[in-house]
This record gives sequence, structure tokens and C-alpha cells, in this order.
Amino acid sequence: MKVLIVGNLGMLGMDLMEAFAANHQVVGVDREEMDITDASRCARSLEEIRPDVVINAAALTNVDYCEDHEEETFLINGEGAGNLALATAAIGSEFVHYSTDYVFDGLKEEPYHEHDRPNPRSVYGMSKLRGEELVRSGHPDPLILRTSWLFGLHGKNFIRTILDAARAGAQLRVVDDQKGSPTYSRDLAARTVRMARSKCRGLYHLTNLGSCTWYELGVQAVKWAGLTGVEVIPVATAEYRRPAPRPANSVLDNARLRLEGMPMMRSWQAAAQEYIRLL
Repeated sequence: MKVLIVGNLGMLGMDLMEAFAANHQVVGVDREEMDITDASRCARSLEEIRPDVVINAAALTNVDYCEDHEEETFLINGEGAGNLALATAAIGSEFVHYSTDYVFDGLKEEPYHEHDRPNPRSVYGMSKLRGEELVRSGHPDPLILRTSWLFGLHGKNFIRTILDAARAGAQLRVVDDQKGSPTYSRDLAARTVRMARSKCRGLYHLTNLGSCTWYELGVQAVKWAGLTGVEVIPVATAEYRRPAPRPANSVLDNARLRLEGMPMMRSWQAAAQEYIRLL
């Protein structure tokens, strides 16, 4: 199977390259090789590569940057995803696309399942929902994977940031009223391989099991890194003025995996401890 990873230099993209390379022919492209906002260039590139499966890991994900750059954000996360879906459908290939917990407003008390109605509050969330819509309209049978709170070896993320700050002796003030499911990009990539092979289609929520607040994640990260004498102070979201609103609850229920009898991913605690050991 020939697999094209779009956005191969990102945190998830690099893990996808490694995961698929174990048993498949893999081609990776980033923005320099394929600008997904250019529909004709996107189509030409896919005609030349002729992959069996296209994995779209390209996106603008800095939510505060997105809030202040709406046009660019919708162009990449919305129109770009749609262009890639159309081009993939035109050559008869399978398509996998990633979305986010930010498509929800965070007002629900329980975890969000796949049938809950999206209601994004940020530009980032709205652009990713638009991407989902264009992917569905552009490709006859895509696989869309919503995930959340990604961390991994190849990019900036909360755990790496909090540990760097702790080692530098900075005061650690972390919000304790936002809840989500931390997800290891390496686990997400491995499960993507499995689901692509199994011909999964439609929308799935896909995260490591369990949930916590950012504060709880920070406390555990410091503990697992063996950093002593480090105080993590819980604070409210209202104390931080940020351009983009954050959902108070963005825990994703992996309901469809459970209903279809597929194994869940491991707990976020086990994944985070492995990640910290590798750091």
C-alpha cells in the first residue's frame, strides 16, 4: 500500500511517517511540496504520486494565532482540507482526515460522543468543522478522526512546555477548569495505521483513555519527570486573557470504537509516562 502523508513535518505527521513505513511505501509532503490551498496544484501532485491512501495531517493548530488570522485559518483548515478530499476522490484513493475537540463549545458536562452536535466558539474550531464538512462533500467515504490535547516527541506541546518551565525555575500557574483527554501522537499514528488497514470509514473520536484538567496534567508531568520541590498552582481560565476561547469540557467519548468492539487506546497516564521517559 502506497501512503501519502500530507503535513509530514508536523508532530503527528512525523509519527505517521514512522508508523506507516514499517509495512508500507510512504511518501511525505509538507507545504513546500504541496500547498493544499491551491486546488489545481493539489490535484496535479496526487496524479503524479498516485497513492492508495492519503492522510491529511496538515493544519493550523495554534488556536490564538488562528483567532487573529481568520482568513488564513479557514483557507488551510477548511478549503485546503476540501481541496485535498476532492483531489483524492478524483484518483479513487482512500482519505483520512483529522479534526478536533474544539468543534464543541465545552458546555456539556459529560464527554462528547460522535453524534453530539458541534458548536465551535473559536475561529480554529469553526475552521476545523468547516474542514469536516468539505471533506464529507468532497470525498465519497472518508475516515475522519477527532482527537484532542496532542503531545509528542516532534513538536511543541503542553507537557514539554511545563517541564521546561519547571526546570528553569519558573512559577507554574496552570488552569484547573478546562478538562480534556491528553493524546499521544505516537499512539494516534499507530491506531490510524490499524484503522486504515481495517477500512474504517466515517467519523470516530480517537483519544487516549481518561481525562484530566491542564493543572492535573501539569502536576503529574512534574512528578513523573522526577522534579522535586516544584509547585504547580491551580488558577481559573478567567485569570488568563487569551485571544481564543477554550472549551471548559472537551473530553471526547470514543463511543464508536466501543460500540464496534474495537480496542480502546491505552490510558493517557500510561502514554504520558512513556513520553516523559523518552524525553
